[in-house]
Amino acid sequence: MTYEEAHRSFIQYHLDKRSGERRGRLERGHGHVESKFLCNVWWPLCGDFRNLHPEYEVLDWRGRSYFADFAWFSGTVKLIIEIKGFASHVRDMDRQKYCHELNRETFLHAMGYPVISFAYDDVEKNHPEICMTMLKMVMSRYQARRAPITRIQLAEKEIIRLAVQQARLIRPKDVERHFGIDHKTAVNLLKKLCSKGGLIPLYRGNRQRVVGYELAHDFLNFLD
Repeated sequence: MTYEEAHRSFIQYHLDKRSGERRGRLERGHGHVESKFLCNVWWPLCGDFRNLHPEYEVLDWRGRSYFADFAWFSGTVKLIIEIKGFASHVRDMDRQKYCHELNRETFLHAMGYPVISFAYDDVEKNHPEICMTMLKMVMSRYQARRAPITRIQLAEKEIIRLAVQQARLIRPKDVERHFGIDHKTAVNLLKKLCSKGGLIPLYRGNRQRVVGYELAHDFLNFLD
């Protein structure tokens, strides 16, 4: 099935399940921006639209209906996905709308709806591949992996996350404390990540002593 065929079927399926304003909102609200996200990001990444709901209705902190661009369900997780254009979300937004948007996203997160947002410019043409990488990273935290993953791979992912969280050089003693392992094992894990391109060693003096490790440019590849 082509993307166009799958997209038509996807929208028609949800139209058939809705009535009243929920149906009307899907007819009016699912437009060019949302279609571009599905075509350039979601479809290349997932290959289907299972568990995805367009123009999904939730209530904000005032008890008013709000329609998110998409909601993705995975078990007990309901992830809200928004595609934000510069004009509607930045240039033309007044202070009250800005406050309402921030309050709504915070409220939804508190109610169990994590919200992630993508810039329309990235989705449409600038960096759809980055959007795919980020979305894959988020979704992977709620999905079982299709392929087996080794303990070493899990440890490598966790070390990269630890380096991101610390926002500074990661050292063997950081890894030792985090995993409860000995110094030699920690050093070996860090060296393996360097050899795979996830970390870069930083030296003191004439490259005689490693003082720590920083994230490499392609560290995101270890988190998807």
